[in-house]
Amino acid sequence: MRQAAGRVADATGNWVDSLAPSWSRPYLRLARLDRPIGSWLLLLPCWWSSALAAIAAGWRVPNLWHIALFFIGAFAMRGAGCTWNDIVDRDLDGAVERTRSRPIPSGQVSVTQAALFLIAQSLVGLAVLLTFNGFTVALGIASLAIVAIYPFMKRITYWPQIALGLAFSWGALMGWAGMFGRLDIPALLLYAGSIAWVIGYDTIYAHQDREDDALIGIKSTALLFGARTKPMLVLFYGAALVLIGAAGFTAGSGLIFALGLVAFAAHLAWQIARLDIADPDNFLAVFKSDRDAGLILFAGLVLQAALAR
Repeated sequence: MRQAAGRVADATGNWVDSLAPSWSRPYLRLARLDRPIGSWLLLLPCWWSSALAAIAAGWRVPNLWHIALFFIGAFAMRGAGCTWNDIVDRDLDGAVERTRSRPIPSGQVSVTQAALFLIAQSLVGLAVLLTFNGFTVALGIASLAIVAIYPFMKRITYWPQIALGLAFSWGALMGWAGMFGRLDIPALLLYAGSIAWVIGYDTIYAHQDREDDALIGIKSTALLFGARTKPMLVLFYGAALVLIGAAGFTAGSGLIFALGLVAFAAHLAWQIARLDIADPDNFLAVFKSDRDAGLILFAGLVLQAALAR
């Protein structure tokens, strides 16, 4: 089916296509505001970390100012990261059916325009970051090294999902650092657990490009695992549960967190049971449901803080 002019093939029927001014649409697409699921997945480890820090500090609620700042920062920096990715991958995107209609390969914006937009989004992220303590500012800046190298990893390894996990899970460190001005064992365990979770859900996501990726020489865990995807998801999701559980309990969580973790586990198990890697609509829907999984875990952490004795 032919797409309407300017639309991205896998992101039609959204507010950007129908409501945004026409001049802004290519930039909103660069920032992926036509499909915000990635911003949510970047945000959720930040919120988990803030809630975990509240439990450790004996607060009844997470720092709401930090919660709001992380929301703004996650959307800004995910947009910046996607813009950088599109600049680096513009030739590859033009060779893949799903991505050839993105703003740069389709000619909606030039590389120079995209680079200027990248700088603007990064400045928003920097403005948010500078409201935190010095340790957190340095920690946030350190994450840029991983963001910079991520687009190149799929050219050299079947495990680019590890690099994505390192980048997308960085917020699991930031919330704790924002509260305490340091890192401790619970934050490091949460970070490791989030990395395992990201590897799992991004493997699901990568299945939509596996045929084109195989043709042009791009690597991913979707290609590496193939028919073994479900057993590997059991492994990575299981590791995520163990590590996140350890993070919660070392921070002083109790029964309420445990119930939230069980609900999170049930959602991940449902994903694996439902997944059909032969059906693109299925695995895209399963991938998008990880926002709900992350919100379930966040709710468990918040309730643990609110109701703890």
